[in-house]
Amino acid sequence: MLYQKYIVIESLIEELHGMDLSDEERQHLASLVDSSLHHAILDEILSNLSIEDKKIFLMKMSQDPEDDKLMEFLNERVENIEDKIKSASEQLVKELHKDIKEAKQK
Repeated sequence: MLYQKYIVIESLIEELHGMDLSDEERQHLASLVDSSLHHAILDEILSNLSIEDKKIFLMKMSQDPEDDKLMEFLNERVENIEDKIKSASEQLVKELHKDIKEAKQK
């Protein structure tokens, strides 16, 4: 994905492996983590684009979500978008760590 280099979920995956879960449950939770990050980052991106740029971005993303030019497009239109993406992902990872810690204590 275009923003993969901005997020680090290995620590969350390690936390999940430390929990008493079946492989299926662990895999499902890892999938939810990935989906949550995807949505949080898309929300951050779309919140910083004009209506017209949102349409262009979504069209380009639907055609090729791996296209390196997507980040170029975003950088041209949103100041510090890479920092904003990283911040949004770090905030969510922090919240998920907190949720996992609370779940372990139950």
